[in-house]
Amino acid sequence: MSVKVLVDECVPLKLVRLLAGHTFRTAQQKGWDGFANGRLLTLAEPEFDLFLTSDRNLQYQQNLKGRKIAVLLLSTNHWPTLKKQVPLVQAALDKIQSGAFLRVEIPKN
Repeated sequence: MSVKVLVDECVPLKLVRLLAGHTFRTAQQKGWDGFANGRLLTLAEPEFDLFLTSDRNLQYQQNLKGRKIAVLLLSTNHWPTLKKQVPLVQAALDKIQSGAFLRVEIPKN
């Protein structure tokens, strides 16, 4: 099932180019760059199924209960580390359910 994904500005675009099977738009493409996470989630919810971010503070700053949009949190946005773990990110993206919060722990080696 194809998921409409909003990509936070902190996620490397190189990663997005390697992910498949879903529709990706960046916060910048939407004109939403610089917006706080709460506002981003509110704007994204009617149009997107998932918010992809590496902002580790999001889960503590935002009340995610009751939201329809899923949130996929990457533990790092360090590109050399992420590029070795594209299959891990892809698998998480493919399995996450609507409204869920999932943190993907990216191994550092």
